[in-house]
Amino acid sequence: MADHKIISIDGMGGDHAPRIVVEGLERFAQTHPGVHFLLHGDEAALKPLLAKAPTAAPRTTVRHTDKSVAMDAKPSQMLRQGKGTSMWNAIEAVKTGDAVAAVSAGNTGALMALSMFILRKVEGVHRPALVGSWPTRKGVCAMLDLGADIAADAEQLVEFAIMGAAFSRAVHGVQNPRVAILNIGEEELKGHESIREGARLMRASNLPIDFRGFIEPDKIGSGNVDVVVTDGFTGNVAIKTAEGIARMISDMLKDAFKSGPIAMLGAMLVLPAMKTFRAKMDPRKTNGGVFLGLNGVVVKSHGGTDDVGFAQAIHVAASMGESNFRQEVEENLRRLAPATAAAAPAETAAS
Repeated sequence: MADHKIISIDGMGGDHAPRIVVEGLERFAQTHPGVHFLLHGDEAALKPLLAKAPTAAPRTTVRHTDKSVAMDAKPSQMLRQGKGTSMWNAIEAVKTGDAVAAVSAGNTGALMALSMFILRKVEGVHRPALVGSWPTRKGVCAMLDLGADIAADAEQLVEFAIMGAAFSRAVHGVQNPRVAILNIGEEELKGHESIREGARLMRASNLPIDFRGFIEPDKIGSGNVDVVVTDGFTGNVAIKTAEGIARMISDMLKDAFKSGPIAMLGAMLVLPAMKTFRAKMDPRKTNGGVFLGLNGVVVKSHGGTDDVGFAQAIHVAASMGESNFRQEVEENLRRLAPATAAAAPAETAAS
């Protein structure tokens, strides 16, 4: 990683801020000596915590503000009143070029609204998308949109594919990401019109993307694709359903292993295997969603994460900040334009 990459951090965002934020900084700094930090928040609260972070402290500049965004604040309210908060200032540092990326564990709606307002959309992107990482049998896949918007038409789905492939390359290190559109079946005639048209447009666009067609929800975990594309409503429902099932299975296993003496003995025998399983499914290792399609990188950390999870969110920000993500997206959007223009007269004639 290049010397003096600077990451801008919202020090007051999250359920356990600012303690977890600074502990996450320290954990990340221990393995990434070339990264520095701008930490936004209440200096009186942050300085004592930094005093316990010997690796991060020398590379951290605190920018004081006593204003922060509440976890229950309405996005519209923050657009009017959010200027000068730790979240606003963290994003503003990306706009001014003081940092290559920003990280916040704060209010998701407010973070998305402020990011769009301050950074604006990349030319050629109709709507930003929230991308997250999903554990699979073979590693990790990227999925978007996870809720930046509710609906997406065919062209927007292709834009998501372009951004998702670039994200997979930058953060997951996949050289040639395999991309699929989430659908209720793999057959060409399945799904609603925007999904079918999105697949047709992907094939007609001549993009340098390994497009694998449709994927059903139960196949995501197989690891046979690296990027799953969908609209924000479906993506948000899918990932929350998966998270809920994962918690249910974990709770049921705990109850089963505590059900009696023999079960407890069995639990001791399978403990090494269960630790391996838990490590693979650890949500902290995939923490850090990114708002793609903006003129700058903003990473959303889970509000309730610990220092391990927050350090992972910083890792996502640093990986995005030093990648060619922006150039790759802009180049592929230019390639998409002719196919989109050709599709418009055909749709008009068909109607």
